Amino acid sequence: MNEERVRIRDITTLSHDWYLLQKTTFDYLRGDGQWQTQTRETYDRGDGATILLYNRAKRTVILVRQFRFPTYREGHDGFLIEAAAGLLEQASPEQRIRAEVEEETGYRVGQVHKVFDAFMSPGSVTERLHFFAAEYEASSRLNGGGGLAQEGEDIEVLELPLDVALRMVADGRICDGKTIMLLQHAQLHLMPAQKSLQILVAGPYRSGTGDDPVKMAANVAAMEAQCLPLYAAGHMPVLGEWLALPMLALAGSRQVGDAVYEQLFHTHCERLLAHCDGVLRIGGDSSGADRMVAVARGLGLPIWFSLEEIPTA
Repeated sequence: MNEERVRIRDITTLSHDWYLLQKTTFDYLRGDGQWQTQTRETYDRGDGATILLYNRAKRTVILVRQFRFPTYREGHDGFLIEAAAGLLEQASPEQRIRAEVEEETGYRVGQVHKVFDAFMSPGSVTERLHFFAAEYEASSRLNGGGGLAQEGEDIEVLELPLDVALRMVADGRICDGKTIMLLQHAQLHLMPAQKSLQILVAGPYRSGTGDDPVKMAANVAAMEAQCLPLYAAGHMPVLGEWLALPMLALAGSRQVGDAVYEQLFHTHCERLLAHCDGVLRIGGDSSGADRMVAVARGLGLPIWFSLEEIPTA
């Protein structure tokens, strides 16, 4: 406290039931050099800690949904989606948040890292909130969580893609301040927005067709059916067949399986892979598609087996 600008005149306790509510009268030295007497009510509930659990590989976060009566009074349905949090209660922030996240979510976390501290409602509430983040895996979950019934907790655990959680912030389904701050931190620093990727769609082309042109065309159509959703997700889809088949015709190939085809088709697709950021493997058995997957793995590229696995750009 800056005693040169603040002089406490009187403190009155208004309530000390759930937490401490006090009325303080003080003199404040204004910037113009004049002293002004002011009165403020402050609510002291102790400091707290909150944490965002995130999975970098899946780009998901763990949040909780619970009933908050004050928001219900203000016309909300009362059920807020939040990051796990709790009061310190004489424990260190790190100790308390480890215990709190296990009670609420059922996840036991390893290393937690401090993000920042913040006063959440400095006009009237004394609480300083300590913000943390920690990575989680499916194996980190010991139980279903749900909180402590004796403390009135009835908590639902949610695992959400980060992109979905951010959309829920935008449309108002997530409206808790600490949670919004942690989700924005995750977007900026923990799981930055996915760049647009060039993705090779690999699936059966000749396999199982007996080189029937109609069946082969159906296989190409099945791969092409993945392209518009990939494009809508911000990526650039590509099929090896789109580029290899015209090149084969230029090289003199007359039919699938001839000498020129065997020499160039897969080689051309492998060259294309060197300019791709990943492979979407679809469909059934295909030695050619499996070859593309093997080459992609050798290049250190990610392999996906469904559209749902690919993060939105």
